[in-house]
Amino acid sequence: MADHVDQVLGPTDDTVSFFQARGMFYVTALWVLAAAWLPMLLITLGVRVAAGYRPRPADIVVFAEFTLIVPAVVAAALMLAVWRRLGWLHTSVHGLDFAATGRRPIHLPWSGIAAVALHGRGPFTELVIVPIAEDYASELPGKGGPPRVRRRGGEFAYIIDVGLMSPGPEVLLAELHRRVPSKV
Repeated sequence: MADHVDQVLGPTDDTVSFFQARGMFYVTALWVLAAAWLPMLLITLGVRVAAGYRPRPADIVVFAEFTLIVPAVVAAALMLAVWRRLGWLHTSVHGLDFAATGRRPIHLPWSGIAAVALHGRGPFTELVIVPIAEDYASELPGKGGPPRVRRRGGEFAYIIDVGLMSPGPEVLLAELHRRVPSKV
């Protein structure tokens, strides 16, 4: 990777941090899992009833327990799996440092940013960062998989989930607009 000079755009103590709150991640995972799990249980029950099965009152209690317990347990297991690897983003005078959930962190100087944009809505909002060239970014030390990238029609971009970040995506976009107003 090529070395690029970081542009210093302000005071050195001007760092803003954005992070995914664990509680919001758990609750969102819980509701998404519950929304997928309940229809699967209803379809299974419908197929069984169509095949001649007649549920007893005890079966209805077990069905209700499965409906409530399975999404909570799976969301808790998912939360434990990503406990220390949730996404984050730091802005400073030297550029952006960021990592998507479960991915290695990246540093991108302000001079290396071609464009940034938000895509999606609600908890599924993503920040798309397009560097001037792939070699402007450098991987920072840390655990995780390779950075999340998108390649379309010759364009290279980094993708970060920001829908659950605190403060919210709108504040993040305002901070990026403050740092690089012509590229947001």
